[in-house]
Amino acid sequence: MTKHVHGTIVTQYGVAANNRGENEGNVTTLQKILWKGQTHTTVSAEAIRYALRLYWQRIFEETGDSLYQVNRVWDDQTGTSTFQDQAFSAVRFMDDDVMGYMDAKAAKVENSDGEKTAKGDKPAKGAKELKGTTTARRGPLEVTRAVSVTPFNGEVTFNAKSGIKGNTSLYAAELHATRYQYSFSVTPDALSESRRALGIIDGLSALHNVGGNQGRFLYDFSPALCIFRVTQDPAPRVLYVAESDESGEQLTLHTLLRRIESGDVDALEIYIGGECFAAEERSALEALGVTVLSGIKQTADRVKEALLR
Repeated sequence: MTKHVHGTIVTQYGVAANNRGENEGNVTTLQKILWKGQTHTTVSAEAIRYALRLYWQRIFEETGDSLYQVNRVWDDQTGTSTFQDQAFSAVRFMDDDVMGYMDAKAAKVENSDGEKTAKGDKPAKGAKELKGTTTARRGPLEVTRAVSVTPFNGEVTFNAKSGIKGNTSLYAAELHATRYQYSFSVTPDALSESRRALGIIDGLSALHNVGGNQGRFLYDFSPALCIFRVTQDPAPRVLYVAESDESGEQLTLHTLLRRIESGDVDALEIYIGGECFAAEERSALEALGVTVLSGIKQTADRVKEALLR
């Protein structure tokens, strides 16, 4: 049967600010959602996916391994990204394979002499309309939004910047000291090259700078806790299973523990890495047969071994 990898990542504890580069007046804002009846800050799935693409680009540049070659390449010098091949290729490019693509071409009008013009232009006599075409691939990797594990209480810092004498600009930035939690799901067999699933696990285990962070705001998005499920069950059942105490420092996995005890999740399918959850829960999970390790990289290696088997 088909194997699936589902998981949940909880980031390091840090101060999030300016993670999308948008302003409301002179206030740099954080995105927010209503989560379990309270306001939480959030980071988009698109930002996480883009950070993964940058990780693969660096791996390709450092190792030359063609498996990690990406189509959309970021240039630090110009601050722009360009496509190497706008025809796209899931075989050639890691990001086209893992994240999918869509290339939509507008409808055209073909004149009697064979010349094609854009639809909307005045057609010549005897012209016929050609339908638009779409080349698309659904990305096998699905990623959720990242949600803060603690509610947002409206922290704002106010600052002043002096320029020309007598000209002072005031600005403010929303801040949130918290961890973020996001989840993912991927079916390696849906990839053009199934070995790229190993690159996905590596990337999720090593993300650091996600979103529109500027030099003055660094937030470490690397995992403090990772939960992987390697299974034949297409239903993830492990999304957003970590919860936090009021401080945001200590995490609890009682939701995951309940699902294992009920039989909805097989303990032997679960791999957990990290040390920021209660010791008694760690003991209870180990007693049920869950693989619990202290290191994130060590856990990622065990998951990759399970996939290779």
